[in-house]
Amino acid sequence: MRIRGAGNKVDGNQKPIVEALIKVGATVQSLAPIGDGCVDLLVGFRWQNYLLEVKGEHGKLTKAEERWLKLWFGPWDIVRTPEEALKAIGAIK
Repeated sequence: MRIRGAGNKVDGNQKPIVEALIKVGATVQSLAPIGDGCVDLLVGFRWQNYLLEVKGEHGKLTKAEERWLKLWFGPWDIVRTPEEALKAIGAIK
């Protein structure tokens, strides 16, 4: 599955994160085109769904992202590396 930002900013580390997720058998859908603070990735792995917000090494949440995450009544994670993403979905310990 390919991902695109559709004009919204996509962090440079998103591509290797998505590649690592796909390599372990996850499906990945970019939610970047939604904008308005929505998380970056919807990930399906072992029949579970995960919401991941991708940030660069020193990246911080925007006000819109903080608002979106505060209003979301479900789990989500902020990830900066492929390893963090794999841990977030339970692919590695």
